[in-house]
Amino acid sequence: MDDNRSMHELLSKRPLEGVRIMDMTHAYSGPFCTMHLADHGAEVIKLEVPGKGDQSRTWEPIKDGASGYFSCYNRNKYGLALDLKSDEGKRIYKELIAKVDVVVENFRVGTMEKLGLGYDVLKEINPRLIYASISGFGIEGPDAPRPCYDIVAQALGGIIGVTGFGDDIVKVGPAIADNYSGTYLALGIVIALFQRERTGLGRRLDVSMVDSIFSILEVGPLAYTIKGEISRAIGNRDPGITPFDAFRASDGMFVIACGTDRFFAALCSVMNMPDLPRDPRFATNSLRCTHEAELKEIIESWSLKHNVADIERQILAAGIPFGNILTPAQACESDIIRRRNMLWKVYDPAFGKEIEIIGSPIKMHGCADAPRKAAPGIGEDTDSILKELINMSDGEIAKLHENGVI
Repeated sequence: MDDNRSMHELLSKRPLEGVRIMDMTHAYSGPFCTMHLADHGAEVIKLEVPGKGDQSRTWEPIKDGASGYFSCYNRNKYGLALDLKSDEGKRIYKELIAKVDVVVENFRVGTMEKLGLGYDVLKEINPRLIYASISGFGIEGPDAPRPCYDIVAQALGGIIGVTGFGDDIVKVGPAIADNYSGTYLALGIVIALFQRERTGLGRRLDVSMVDSIFSILEVGPLAYTIKGEISRAIGNRDPGITPFDAFRASDGMFVIACGTDRFFAALCSVMNMPDLPRDPRFATNSLRCTHEAELKEIIESWSLKHNVADIERQILAAGIPFGNILTPAQACESDIIRRRNMLWKVYDPAFGKEIEIIGSPIKMHGCADAPRKAAPGIGEDTDSILKELINMSDGEIAKLHENGVI
């Protein structure tokens, strides 16, 4: 019984409890990285400029003067306000660095070095430090100083060129260069922490937004390097699987994905076309890809006679991957999202009420699947951080407030 209780207590602890992170990030990519780590137990200290704060505090959706964007991606973090351009601010920062495990930053390359707080300086203070950076183009080379936002990375990484229909290309809706680079960096930090447990050594981590986009292009680069083919925007289709697309019904649209001959045969049965898999145009996946337009016309000759709900019932009964096409609002209200607890409730003082924010897709069984605290106000935990981590007195802290350092 005691052993079972001890096991339960161990499993209920969030995996990153005891890891302390200095979060220097702003906007989306960096806060998305540290959000993952904070959600799973890391003590994340979000450093902001006194009186100014993260630029995303002004980003929509804004209600009652507060940003839902900022609140979502900075939950579970502690707020520290510190002026790093002041000598006293730099001194305090260096003292804090001796007490943390990880520094995360996504400033324009060279910013931390100009402040005198680059990796070469900080690793001398804390040799076990993991120093993790997100940038547009990497921290070295002629492109390193270039500024970057998601749309730039999507363009240069190659994904806009294969998104859309023909010459009518578009960016992917959400800022995937930011959230992929943030997630990659979170993974890199966990890998580096694991290695540090074995070696005692810190690490320098470097994730580029353009690299992140290029890494998720899937078939495009391989089609070029292996076959010399240039991928183009082909709408909702998959370049290597057919039928794998969006189709019209009498009252809307839906998607199906027949990744195997078995799925295709099942679809043909649903459409009452059992001989179609033996058609020489459609006998293999490669042939179906070659004759994709003809096959789509055949499928829609059936689907346009039915509404989406009826098609969903028939397709799911046959075990074929199927999806309604939902707006974000419809997704919020869907049973799937609600059952998976992908909307977290948290009381946020900035709004003065409980709000719903996007939850974590990483479900760690045994741990609470809920936020621990709302996003911090600018510097709301500064005093307690300075007291607990570097033993500053009330008088010293009051003087720092008076001089605008915190």
